[in-house]
Amino acid sequence: MSVVVGILLIIAALVMVVTVLLQSSEKAGIGAVSGAAETFFGKNKASGMEAKLALITKISAAVFVVLCIVFMFL
Repeated sequence: MSVVVGILLIIAALVMVVTVLLQSSEKAGIGAVSGAAETFFGKNKASGMEAKLALITKISAAVFVVLCIVFMFL
């Protein structure tokens, strides 16, 4: 059982790393200091591929945490 959980843990980690690397960076630069950057609510209106990557990242992070907890008890 621990082998299966370990393999799933590695897969979840790889998925999370790949999805984080595929996301575009949001470089606000010095504009963030003066308020020229987008607001918090404006950033959350991403659509298309960016939204899917963000969702996959959140799901894989949750799966990773749950699998770590399960692996700890095995």
